[in-house]
Amino acid sequence: MLDKMYPFYSAALACIMAQLLKPFLRLRLTHEWHPELFISSGSMPSSHASLISALCLSVGYVDGFSSTLFAVTLAISVIIAYDAANVRYYAGQNIQLTKKLIDDLTELGQLEPSDPIYNKKMKEVLGHTYLEVLGGIITGLATSFLYHYFLVGR
Repeated sequence: MLDKMYPFYSAALACIMAQLLKPFLRLRLTHEWHPELFISSGSMPSSHASLISALCLSVGYVDGFSSTLFAVTLAISVIIAYDAANVRYYAGQNIQLTKKLIDDLTELGQLEPSDPIYNKKMKEVLGHTYLEVLGGIITGLATSFLYHYFLVGR
């Protein structure tokens, strides 16, 4: 009998794995070390997609792939993956564009950024590219599968 918290453990492990992979993948691709990626959102792989895909697969293992709970987690997985790659990604793009517009207007002398809101530090990378979401899904599914195979032994 599987522990009732098994899907949570699998999902948490997948999220941690995704976060641990981020700086090393960036190092491999750009030859630059960014340890802040250990605790940052954005970048490859998506920890949101990793967590939810691991949760979904684990629920399938525990309750069956034809269960109502699996259908619910699958639907939520699709929503979260879509949100990470679209809504949150474009919110980040909007922040970049707004900051550029403020800088340009200030440079032209048409804006006096005396209001503290103009100097507020905002995170520009909120979401993910489709590839980063796919990387998160693969990380989550692989983590859940390996967790199930080696630690549960089914």
